[in-house]
Amino acid sequence: MRRTDAPSENLFDVLTERGRADATFIETDGGRRLTYAELRSLTGRYANALAAHGVEPGDRVAVQVEKSPEAYCLYLAVLRRGGIYVPLNPAYTVAELRYFLEDAAPAAFVFDPADAAGKAPLAAACGVPACLTLDAAGKGTLAERAAAEDDAFPTAPRGRDDVAAILYTSGTTGRQKGAMLTHGNLASNARALTNLWGFTERDRLLHALPMFHAHGLFIAAHCALLSGSAMLFLARFSAERVAELLPRATAMMGVPTFYTRLLDLPGFGPEACRSVRLFTSGSAPLLAETSRAFAERAGHAVLERYGMTEAVVITSNPLDGERRPGSVGRAIEGVELRVADAEGRPLSRGAVGVLQIRGPAVMKGYWRQPEKTAEAFTADGWFRTGDLGTVAEDGYVTLVGRTSDLVISGGFNVYPKEVELALDALPGVVESAVIGVPHRDLGEAVTAVVVRRDPALDAGRIVGALKARLASYKVPKHVHFVDHLPRNAMGKVLKSALRETYAVEASRPVVPTH
Repeated sequence: MRRTDAPSENLFDVLTERGRADATFIETDGGRRLTYAELRSLTGRYANALAAHGVEPGDRVAVQVEKSPEAYCLYLAVLRRGGIYVPLNPAYTVAELRYFLEDAAPAAFVFDPADAAGKAPLAAACGVPACLTLDAAGKGTLAERAAAEDDAFPTAPRGRDDVAAILYTSGTTGRQKGAMLTHGNLASNARALTNLWGFTERDRLLHALPMFHAHGLFIAAHCALLSGSAMLFLARFSAERVAELLPRATAMMGVPTFYTRLLDLPGFGPEACRSVRLFTSGSAPLLAETSRAFAERAGHAVLERYGMTEAVVITSNPLDGERRPGSVGRAIEGVELRVADAEGRPLSRGAVGVLQIRGPAVMKGYWRQPEKTAEAFTADGWFRTGDLGTVAEDGYVTLVGRTSDLVISGGFNVYPKEVELALDALPGVVESAVIGVPHRDLGEAVTAVVVRRDPALDAGRIVGALKARLASYKVPKHVHFVDHLPRNAMGKVLKSALRETYAVEASRPVVPTH
């Protein structure tokens, strides 16, 4: 039985204990402010509204809404009620939503009122007991019900092993998996990052990330909450608007696309960044070229870190100390990390292998998929990340690709990242992606998909340059030129889409295609 005088382990209490009542928590792009006192009041009303609609502790609440202060308060209200928050990408169609509603079996589904005609019947067909609406302006049936509720609400007791959120992994093939993150998982990661990145109540975080992903929902906002600081809240990323707001910010967390688009602004430079103490990048690899260009233009070295839905942030370059280009830094506080071979045997420092981790932020498992959970963990309790990398003698981690992206050509292992780095260093190349495609003789042929800034750059020149830098089995057998690489919402290159596009037998000599 839980002691009534014991500290609350509900993530809501952990995150909101430091914010001063009169301090600003969120300031919108339009100038609207939400204080910490107003946050507690609104989450109390929302929690009461959820309870009135039958949501009990442990129930799932599926949410597909646009980003807004009210939407973030809804997330916190679900925690406060003791429910399990299930964020869904607003871009999902009604057809795509069916899987998530059937799999998560939520007690309530919250969506934009403009979509009620399609989503309310779907929710009914999936057996969802309650539907509520919330739009980008904070209006809808949830707001109407909450307005009639009291703002006092006793936070539901939750233990550190109770599930706080289920986030579906962004796999592009097969059945998506719901990673179960507990109150303890998220609290431990928030504390480690707030300390590591030096957040205090004096910070103002420029938040331009989406809220259906761990980066915006947890990593960025949790640092602000746990330090009692403020967020400048943008509904979506706009390079021009970010550049205008940066002089009022002390920190910004972004994906590589944020930094490339800022660099595309002719007037962007150190003046816009005069008050910023920290830029971080995650969710996708930051090109070394982008890192160098941003440091030259803005006067800041972007702090790159590495994480995944199943464990939030795993490694980070330091706030103070060497931010090593091409490396995602060292394991953060509480995280143990090792490299293993394909059979799971630990490898020595410097060897390439699969990264395995353990620690207090590693997920509880995959929702309703015990067989996938068992596959994800080793017999001695380490989580298999699926990422290939190396760990240097000083602990800095370098990623070289995913196990699913590994190309085995003629019996040799080819790590795409190594070839991509060589490609990206060539004059005239903007960026590249390396994949394997079926080949009659080699099994897989190393294939490069290249975005070029110089139209005169052809496959022959690329292959010729790479032959001087790489072993012959690593040199692409095919080079394709595209205007841009396909990416998901967080900026990760969709290599599965590229493999599908170029999955033709590749037994011919190198041929440029357009």
